[in-house]
Amino acid sequence: MTTISPLIAGNWKMNGLSQSLDELTELAQLLTTGEAPRAVVVVCPPATLVAAVATQGASSGILAGGQDCHVNASGAHTGDISAYMLADAGAQFAIVGHSERRADHGETDDQVRAKAEAAIGAGLKPIICVGETEAQRDAGQAESIVAAQLVSSIPDAAGLHEVIVAYEPVWAIGTGRTPSNDDIAQMHASIRARLVDRFGADKGNTIRILYGGSLKPVNAREILAIDNVNGGLVGGASLLAKDFYTIISAV
Repeated sequence: MTTISPLIAGNWKMNGLSQSLDELTELAQLLTTGEAPRAVVVVCPPATLVAAVATQGASSGILAGGQDCHVNASGAHTGDISAYMLADAGAQFAIVGHSERRADHGETDDQVRAKAEAAIGAGLKPIICVGETEAQRDAGQAESIVAAQLVSSIPDAAGLHEVIVAYEPVWAIGTGRTPSNDDIAQMHASIRARLVDRFGADKGNTIRILYGGSLKPVNAREILAIDNVNGGLVGGASLLAKDFYTIISAV
């Protein structure tokens, strides 16, 4: 079985002011004074803090990412941020297709794929999010919904460039609810099989599949130990250095 170095990404969402960088300072201290982390650590703050996170995190190995990007490199798109701007600010990753973007902004799989392509074009590694709603899971459609999202949201360029898939059951985000370990294992195995089918064994077995959805210090160790779970996309728990470090240490 291919060994994949785990990745733990913190998504601050629309949280964080300059004083929030104190938490980053504390996280850096924990990462450099405690046991060396066995995971790649990424923090995705609001766009206003990307440059600060990239600069401040460099000495402790914390990498910066954006939470979204526009499909175009530049232009008359007031309020939007391009992948090139994120890269220019020091980001190395970009989350695309997060369920909150899909729900709040009506983003389609096609738009998500275009954003992933834009991120790759700017030299970023896209974290492509997929996941089913509670109604879809209750109807027994979870795997087929996620399979369709994988087909349409992941660009063909993923065969040649690094991309990350994040599975986040929509009904588990911010609710405190999580799927059973068996549910997570089954979905991640399904995603892995589809990646191998599309990109071949050599590539498909090296793409990281993260789990996201109420990943917390209390459940991180057991979830991160599940087969084909190659790290986590962490929401609220990434805002506090001690909680985020506990999750990172659970790898």
